[in-house]
Amino acid sequence: MGKLDGKVALVTGGSSGMGLGIAHAMLEDGASVGILSHDEPELIAAAAALDPIAPGRVATFLADVTSDREMQAAVTGLAERFGGLDILVNSAGIQRYGSVTDTSEEVWDAVMAVNLKGIFLAARHAIPLIAQRGGGAVINIASVQAYASQQNVAAYTASKGAILALTRAMALDHAAQGIRVNAICPASINTPMLRWAADLWKGDGTQADTLAAWGRAHPLGRVGTVEEIGAIAAFLASDACGFMTGADIKVDGGVLSKLGILLPD
Repeated sequence: MGKLDGKVALVTGGSSGMGLGIAHAMLEDGASVGILSHDEPELIAAAAALDPIAPGRVATFLADVTSDREMQAAVTGLAERFGGLDILVNSAGIQRYGSVTDTSEEVWDAVMAVNLKGIFLAARHAIPLIAQRGGGAVINIASVQAYASQQNVAAYTASKGAILALTRAMALDHAAQGIRVNAICPASINTPMLRWAADLWKGDGTQADTLAAWGRAHPLGRVGTVEEIGAIAAFLASDACGFMTGADIKVDGGVLSKLGILLPD
């Protein structure tokens, strides 16, 4: 018996990175899972990797999280396929670099559309279906940059801070329907997005060197894994987490516990 037996989950951004790790964990815990992505080749590859874990319990949806029409169709399609919806995981997200003076309006709008509006649209269509099942869970993927920021990530860090505010609002608005809403705030996790960033900033070194250096910036000395994020998401979705809502969970290797001011050796 898995702790998510009989549950149905939708994971946006589920074809790669943390979304794929979360889908994997929820399948292993007994849920039926729909993975949603705008990238068709990635979606096909993810489905091929996931289906052997739980044959017949994986569905795929090619959709853009910024499109209300496409999100409505995906949410409805998943509920029709598996008989309802219990869990929504909002994992779709993009990272772009720039300060407010050198970020274009188009880039700002794109980041907000995917990272924030995407959560709004998915929840807008999913929450009524979750309520029909007597309640369930919504999990929003934010970031440690909701609390503390790097330089030159104005749009990204603003979107992640807004996710925490939206998480609290959703938790309050839908508690009476038995719907719990929580956020996960990862630090550096070994995903295609992090590897893309490492390649962008590697300078004369290698992507692997940059990832290792970023890992050393965390007190645990490494970057995190998608499996570790998946385990937290599966817990938050389960009845074992029944009294937790409106919370933001740091999965950060201790990075937010660390001050940049060091004592001398």
